[in-house]
Amino acid sequence: MLYKNFIDGQWVDTATGKTFKSLNPADTSDELGEFPASNAQDVERAVQAAERAFREWSKIPAPKRGELLFEIGERLKRHKEDLAQIMTREMGKVLKEARGDVQEAIDMAYYIAAEGRRLFGYTTPSELPLKHCISFRRPVGVVGVITPWNFPIAIPGWKIFPALVAGNTVVWKPATDTPRCAYEFVKILEDAGLPKGVVNLVFGGGNDVGIPLAKHPKVARISFTGSTETGREIYKYGAEKLAKVHLEMGGKNPIIVLEDADLDLAIDGILWSAFGTTGQRCTACSRLIIEDGVYDKLLEKLVERTKKLRLGNGLDPTVDVGPVVNRAALEKIARYVELGVKEGAKLLCGGQIAKDGDLAKGFFFQPTIFADVTPTMRIFQEEIFGPVLAVTKAKDFEDAIALANNTSYGLSSSIYTRDVFKAHRAMDEIEAGITYINSGTIGAEVHLPFGGIKNTGNGGRESGWTAIDEYTEWKTIYIDFSGRLQKAQGID
Repeated sequence: MLYKNFIDGQWVDTATGKTFKSLNPADTSDELGEFPASNAQDVERAVQAAERAFREWSKIPAPKRGELLFEIGERLKRHKEDLAQIMTREMGKVLKEARGDVQEAIDMAYYIAAEGRRLFGYTTPSELPLKHCISFRRPVGVVGVITPWNFPIAIPGWKIFPALVAGNTVVWKPATDTPRCAYEFVKILEDAGLPKGVVNLVFGGGNDVGIPLAKHPKVARISFTGSTETGREIYKYGAEKLAKVHLEMGGKNPIIVLEDADLDLAIDGILWSAFGTTGQRCTACSRLIIEDGVYDKLLEKLVERTKKLRLGNGLDPTVDVGPVVNRAALEKIARYVELGVKEGAKLLCGGQIAKDGDLAKGFFFQPTIFADVTPTMRIFQEEIFGPVLAVTKAKDFEDAIALANNTSYGLSSSIYTRDVFKAHRAMDEIEAGITYINSGTIGAEVHLPFGGIKNTGNGGRESGWTAIDEYTEWKTIYIDFSGRLQKAQGID
């Protein structure tokens, strides 16, 4: 089936006439559709539509905008299973994880819908008599949203819903690996009654669509999730036009296991964090730091459990780990494994592209564990974005914290310990936007701020009440009812 862009409330052809196909990474003979390969001309049409729609959408009371988001949440809930099935076919994650992805968008719709009755401002006393001072939030205008393929329903919900409830309009460029998910998401918004032009969907690549969107002078905010390299470029485009840019980028997330930890609990968390979504999460655990006294024991158990993980099509309920998203990702992971071996790390399991039987139809990589990894190795420092876990030995608690912080990223982190004093020190000393105690590095909840430090982001936060800050500006009002000219700062 040939799909179209969604601009100004209509499904329209691209200006280029070119298309690309979406294929199932577990079985490339399974095609999910043909989609527009758009360009800057399509972006221009979408931005113009969003700018026109902003004039009326921003005037609708925020509680009413919230009611529409609640309706969208209800529709997402009704279509949850269909969306999850499509997601698993299009990007590969196992079906139970795909359901969780959709559930995040549902939760965000409900949560942000309620924010339509809050959007709190401030009132303060004036330094002068007979004068009131208030501050309130205003929408910024047209928001450019650029999303990745690994959470193709959840992350658009994180970005688009707060932007809408605040009164903005949106132009969205989804990842080229998951265009069908984007179509289904926007179709739900359309069916829920979202006014024309409020959300516009433009399919296409980063150079042809993403860059023109980020550079466009009428796009007042840019929200991007993806690689650190691409995020840096987008940040420059925002700076050139003095537009605020919200970036969520890479991670090299550590799990620390101390000698007093519940090892079986830790292994459950490590497996889920390292190999869930085939390691293709910005919050995935890609570094495991084990205190010396339990290093060998934990590794033996972990490798045994890892070897039992079953690779396959995520639609099969017996499968634990699905494919990686495309051939380029598969080849990148293979290069990093070769590099790890060359650098001197000890390969304990996995390390190969899986080609047996039906696995040859897709892009599968065996869950992989390296031991004796040192901080100077690239597999310790660089984001691989696949099912590869680098394991390092720590002398003690202080050494473990130092190892955890020895990276340019700072998104998620975890420590397993029964020592309350060390747990609280870890909360304070680990350099990350998120820290879990006795749990894995993933599992964010939508009513709390999500984001990182260092090369993971630029200070903004997704979800929670802080998400509204990314899509609003403050306006301050002074009301003088004294009936005379009053001058501040004590001027007569």
